[in-house]
Amino acid sequence: MHASLSQPRLKAALWDMDGTLVDTEPYWIAAERALVEAHGGQWSHEQAMQLVGQSLMHSAGILQDAGVRMEKREIVDTLSAQVIERIKREVPWRPGARELLDELHGAGVRCALVTMSEGPLAREVVASLPKPYFEFLITGDSVSQGKPHPEAYLTAVERLRDSDPELTIDHCVALEDSVPGVTAALASGVVTVGIPHQVPLPEDSRRTTWSTLTGRTVAELEQLVADRAAGTVPAALFSGGAY
Repeated sequence: MHASLSQPRLKAALWDMDGTLVDTEPYWIAAERALVEAHGGQWSHEQAMQLVGQSLMHSAGILQDAGVRMEKREIVDTLSAQVIERIKREVPWRPGARELLDELHGAGVRCALVTMSEGPLAREVVASLPKPYFEFLITGDSVSQGKPHPEAYLTAVERLRDSDPELTIDHCVALEDSVPGVTAALASGVVTVGIPHQVPLPEDSRRTTWSTLTGRTVAELEQLVADRAAGTVPAALFSGGAY
């Protein structure tokens, strides 16, 4: 069932990248481990999971605590360069992601990438797509506060409103895999779908959870927007710090 003309309709899909669009987490974990071990330390799977979905500068601080004797900026640049090199060899797409992205594009639904990876890596991933699916990119180096803060999502909505002043958070759906990402999306107020991958997501009635994007459709995302308008999916409006 599609949203009626009296209800907000789906106008935009806001995509997380790492873990949602592409499965780059193994690339990041390998780069982290190599860096920590090069400085005489050890890097466990449990430690790596703490960084999933976090801003790169936050992650760099954790790596410093693990013994990496480098400035945060240097850590971020070193890790990003290694992941970019692997992306150039193979882009590990998440199941169903490209198919849903293509259907959204064909349906005229605007798409933006909202990622804590920085511009060079995000652009490398987007450049490997066969069509210009993403209208713009909000990256970790373009915001002052990373996920789980909602700034990246709020910024994306404002960018969308530049050309469509009638667009609101109720017209937007976020696709996220991590706890920080889902937290950021919910705090911004957009309709949120969690697709857990590396780390389980806690139960939360404010979001929808899908085990995979395989077989998912634009119609299902439209229904989530309609359900929000009908009050069957609660809004989680940003209240200035409760995130």
